[in-house]
Amino acid sequence: MSTGKFITFEGGEGTGKSTQAQRLVLRLEEAGQSTVLTREPGGSEKAEQIREFLLSDKAKDIGPLAEAVLFSAARDDHLEHLIRPALKIGKWVVSDRFADSTRAYQGTASLTPELISALEEVVVGKTRPDLTILLDFAADKGLARATERRSKIGRPADGFEARDSEFHQSLRDNFLAIAEAEPERCVVIDADQSEEAVAEAVWAAVEGRLKPQGQG
Repeated sequence: MSTGKFITFEGGEGTGKSTQAQRLVLRLEEAGQSTVLTREPGGSEKAEQIREFLLSDKAKDIGPLAEAVLFSAARDDHLEHLIRPALKIGKWVVSDRFADSTRAYQGTASLTPELISALEEVVVGKTRPDLTILLDFAADKGLARATERRSKIGRPADGFEARDSEFHQSLRDNFLAIAEAEPERCVVIDADQSEEAVAEAVWAAVEGRLKPQGQG
């Protein structure tokens, strides 16, 4: 059985990553592709426990290095127990965030690229995304969208959403720099358009680069 494909969605707050990841999985399955939808931090039992801590008020003062180490620990468990086993049996894995988020978020928080790369090399190794979809959206608009979404469900801002506008603008810049440095892997899609238009752009990128085919 051939190895599956690994697709990640990246972007700042309020860019629509979760929605588009879900839509892509549905479209892949309609096309006959066996697919797994997951997220980071999280995706496996231990990783979800780490996620709960990282996004809570308890983690706000632990510092960027401890954040990066905890994200890496969650990613290691996620890879070991979900991503690699699924890829090995030919499933396509679609993840809402992956290692680029650590590069962008903890990089914004002043960690050196060398340190982040060292952690990534140890944890991720050769399990790199075949395709990364970067949903790009103005930072202020993304924060406004995220705030509106939270108000509808009565959820307070998590530790990352609550950071200032300067942080979120730097975050956007970091994601764009990653995409510019790795154009063979990354596709930037303008998220400031309708959900349907974004979904079509995502599908065009997946179809053009990975050519999904049904498995019967």
